[in-house]
Amino acid sequence: MRPLPPELVQRFSRDLASLAGDVPLRIGVAVSGGPDSLALLLLAHAARPGAVEAATVDHGLRPEAAAEAEHVAALCARLDIAHETLRPASPIRGNVQSGAREARYLLLETWRAGRGLDWLLTGHHADDQAETLLMRLNRGAGIGGLGAVRAVNERVLRPLLGWRRAELAAIARTAGVDPVEDPSNFDPRFDRARLRSRLAEAEWIDPLAMTRSAQALSEANAALDWAADRLIEERVAPGDGALDPTGLPSELRRRLVLRMLRRINPAAEPRGDALTRLLQALDAGKVATLAGVRCRGGARWSFAAAPARRSG
Repeated sequence: MRPLPPELVQRFSRDLASLAGDVPLRIGVAVSGGPDSLALLLLAHAARPGAVEAATVDHGLRPEAAAEAEHVAALCARLDIAHETLRPASPIRGNVQSGAREARYLLLETWRAGRGLDWLLTGHHADDQAETLLMRLNRGAGIGGLGAVRAVNERVLRPLLGWRRAELAAIARTAGVDPVEDPSNFDPRFDRARLRSRLAEAEWIDPLAMTRSAQALSEANAALDWAADRLIEERVAPGDGALDPTGLPSELRRRLVLRMLRRINPAAEPRGDALTRLLQALDAGKVATLAGVRCRGGARWSFAAAPARRSG
């Protein structure tokens, strides 16, 4: 296996340090066997030798997945990197892509915590970010969704968001490593695969510029959350717990209402259009129920657990 160019390793080290700090860390890397995650593994190993472990998730959805996991395990053995293949306890049901994603992150977080690793790294890059941003724009996402793929999300780091897909494929080739490729990446039944195909034809689109826009949106979203966390203490009456929405911009009212819902029902995750209808009802002084919370409009908005429905 050939060593990576020092300038690429230094670049990766800077990107990782910008997210995690320039301190000794134990790092877990999610490796599917594709060129992106293999490049991430090679870069992390070169930048932090002896501090890296790897895991591959086999969802049991494709017969080839077991062999792909073995391919990654063999590479890790050559690099003297501890590797584990993770499998969900039950089959993926419902929406396959979303179910697989949820299972993958649950398995990886359990593995990370069990191994005592400081961070989990994933191989999301600038082209992934551009695809995600465009998909969410097409679905009418709000500012929170348009932040797209976050560079830091709890214990997950994505240090390759400033790298292009072609760069990462070249790193695998430079090292003499053969990647595998999930055929779903090219399956036109999936939205992302169709979008990826069209983006490949649009040379005028700059994924790195779109990544900067997504980062700006993510920072704006964080600023609005910061403001909402402080406003809710100022705008909620200590006696009856009613919210005063007077004079607030609509986006801050939306965030405050969501916080009020979660005070009563911590599991509340209403869809954007449902929350919009609730705000319209509150503005009109009406009563509405959402996520098990009864909400009453007027000069001040009140929120209480909705009474249980009578059976029969």
